[in-house]
Amino acid sequence: MSITIGQYQFDGPYTHKSSLQDSSGIYAILCEVSGKYHVLDIGESATVKTRVETHDRADCWKRNCKGTLYVAVLYTPNKQSTGRMLIEQELRDLYNPVCGKR
Repeated sequence: MSITIGQYQFDGPYTHKSSLQDSSGIYAILCEVSGKYHVLDIGESATVKTRVETHDRADCWKRNCKGTLYVAVLYTPNKQSTGRMLIEQELRDLYNPVCGKR
């Protein structure tokens, strides 16, 4: 299962965090309403599963989703933090996620 976000093919979307790997990548928090996905947040981490499970913006995700929350991941085993951050910024610029403010 995959979903296109920007120009990238992400794994997912998943409703359960248990489907995630604790590997490096870029994650997208999505809200599905009436069959349409909306990007709420984009982030990057060396340990995606742990980051999503303990995220400080999780309340923002819940507050801004009137449907079902999902997470999709672009795993990047060959990219260091700088490479992940470039993709994260590209997608933040494209979608301007409501919970993606720093």
